[in-house]
Amino acid sequence: MNREGFSKSKISQYLVINRRTVNRILSMDEMQFEAFIESLSQRSKELSYYEDWVKSKLEMYQETSAAQMHDWLMEHFPDFPGVTAKTVYNFVMWVRQKHHLPQTRPIREYNAVEELPYGLQAQVDFGQYNMRDGLAKRVKVWFFAMSLSRSRYKFIFFSDIPFTSHTAIETHERAFSFFNGVPDQIVYDQDKLFLTDENRGDLLLTSAFKDYCRERKFHLHFCRKADPESKGKIENVVKYVKQNFLYNRPFSDISLLNTEALAWLLRTANAKPHAGTQKIPFNEWCIEQLSLTPFIAVAIKPPTSLYAVRKDNIISWKGNFYTLPSGTYKGRGTQVSVSQTDGLLSIYSLTGTPICSSVLSTEKGKTIINTDHKRDKSGKIQQLISDISLLFDNPVLSMQYMAQIHKEKPRYIRDQLILLRQTLGVFNKALIDKTLQYCIEMQVFSANDFKSVAESFLKEQSQIEAFKLKPILTNPLSGIMSDVATYQPMKSSIYDYEHLMQGGN
Repeated sequence: MNREGFSKSKISQYLVINRRTVNRILSMDEMQFEAFIESLSQRSKELSYYEDWVKSKLEMYQETSAAQMHDWLMEHFPDFPGVTAKTVYNFVMWVRQKHHLPQTRPIREYNAVEELPYGLQAQVDFGQYNMRDGLAKRVKVWFFAMSLSRSRYKFIFFSDIPFTSHTAIETHERAFSFFNGVPDQIVYDQDKLFLTDENRGDLLLTSAFKDYCRERKFHLHFCRKADPESKGKIENVVKYVKQNFLYNRPFSDISLLNTEALAWLLRTANAKPHAGTQKIPFNEWCIEQLSLTPFIAVAIKPPTSLYAVRKDNIISWKGNFYTLPSGTYKGRGTQVSVSQTDGLLSIYSLTGTPICSSVLSTEKGKTIINTDHKRDKSGKIQQLISDISLLFDNPVLSMQYMAQIHKEKPRYIRDQLILLRQTLGVFNKALIDKTLQYCIEMQVFSANDFKSVAESFLKEQSQIEAFKLKPILTNPLSGIMSDVATYQPMKSSIYDYEHLMQGGN
């Protein structure tokens, strides 16, 4: 076979022997080879007893590996000797050669694929590579690659940390900006950044990628598992990046690496004729971009994570506990999504509806309690206003007053109404109506000030009533009041309060 021009790899595959064995045999002369054959014929095999059994199995299942045969032998023969895996491998290979039972491998049929229309498809894949920095220390980098299937116009982007769903989405936007358009379909591996389950064709996408696809509206095509050959164009790009751009390139900074990658794309990857099409990708892209959907940047939502809600309406986030409104917990399995922006922890329902936000704690082990979450919010504000208005003699006027409080203090309206209701339970109706009239006339729209005005009126009323009481004689026998008995103490007037409310000094 060697004289006929067969390669050593082809000979080893055909004869089902190791390539090193082929090298060793071809290095022998005829006398050495005859001595080698004679030594094989005289060598006794420790596993000869199992030859017929192994032969029968190989005849039934010719693709069986030596490792699997070793396991079968130990399973069916409890007294099977404790030989090494290499001994079993050599024995199985000897049985195959003796009885002409080469190991068969399934052969995949390939067909030529016609060139796709311009603008129809792009392919995406990820890669990683170990680089060396200035101190010869190994640095791992990850990269995203996208290639337009027709023009072979390429884009790559590097990161010094593994990609997440959010960063992969951001890199999609960079690629579309680079291409100046969006293709109709994108081909992916079944990557966990995009897909949680193939689900027999009903694809289950990750939450972030699902939202992004809803915005971008391109079609998705996910390859079968362990089938990289179905997106060979981008596989070749990943190999090209590693062997042409990254090979022996020193690493200094991830930003510099991306700058160098962009220059490489413009200088080499997209400027030289493609080995398959013999066309320059840049020239083809000039045609293809006219068929792409015009690129208009979309807003990308900040990354969110799902967190379990405890039965006391609390979530644990980065070493602290944050309270949620009462009723958020709906039973076991209740979850919310969380995002961090500008020092605030924003919490949303799974449908994206805002629930609440809390100020982030810089310490650990703290429980950040929002007192607003402890209140009963089941009743509507308007219903509460309506109920409180019935406690006044003039419900219409009181509703107008409370509506103005709602307008000026919308965030604290429930607190204001509760305090107002408490105040109504302390004072009589006549005093309350007098206070209401005064607050409306003086534009005092606050439950706290309403209470203060009512207390001031009550104090003034008490002083007037005390003045009307019969004075006590200091000397009852004489019937004469002393100067002390007629002494009038100083007192405050409601008009003093009015003067202060108007900004007087």
